[in-house]
Amino acid sequence: MTAAAEQTQPPTVEITRGAATEEELAALIAVVSEAYAAEEESAVQPDRRVSAWTRTQRGLRSPLRRDIPWGRFSG
Repeated sequence: MTAAAEQTQPPTVEITRGAATEEELAALIAVVSEAYAAEEESAVQPDRRVSAWTRTQRGLRSPLRRDIPWGRFSG
């Protein structure tokens, strides 16, 4: 699944044993939502440090053209 598809589908809760009351489900949703929000807030990707080598590094050269003969003349 893509990230966009995951965001469009609502989360589901499945009770596998017993019968939960509406109050218990509301408490569960509140606790899980708060924990998720706290984890999402603290999950920050650190900034990547750019070294001097990376900043001054040249890009890769273009590939050699094989259709042009050596010395640029045919003869």
